[in-house]
Amino acid sequence: MAPTADLAALQLGDFSPQLDTIFDMEVAGGNIALRLVKADPGGQSGRAGGAFSLLFVAPAGPFLPQAIYPLEHPAIGRMEVFLVPIGPLQGGNGYQAVFT
Repeated sequence: MAPTADLAALQLGDFSPQLDTIFDMEVAGGNIALRLVKADPGGQSGRAGGAFSLLFVAPAGPFLPQAIYPLEHPAIGRMEVFLVPIGPLQGGNGYQAVFT
């Protein structure tokens, strides 16, 4: 198991180098591979490092509801992120996380 990442300390620069890499999302019954396809700045916020958003693509299938999901990535670690389904994206299921 990877170390737990500090969500408050994560910045866009932590995710940008990880474009097109896989984040493992824990769900009941196993893991789903999420591919990070976009990492965009979101402007100024009260958050250190500013706001940003991430877009992930999962394999096509039934969409999971918006919720907090454990994600794990070898370079970033383990984190619990609120993901929102946004519809079909690049042949799979799109999910978005917004850090503000």
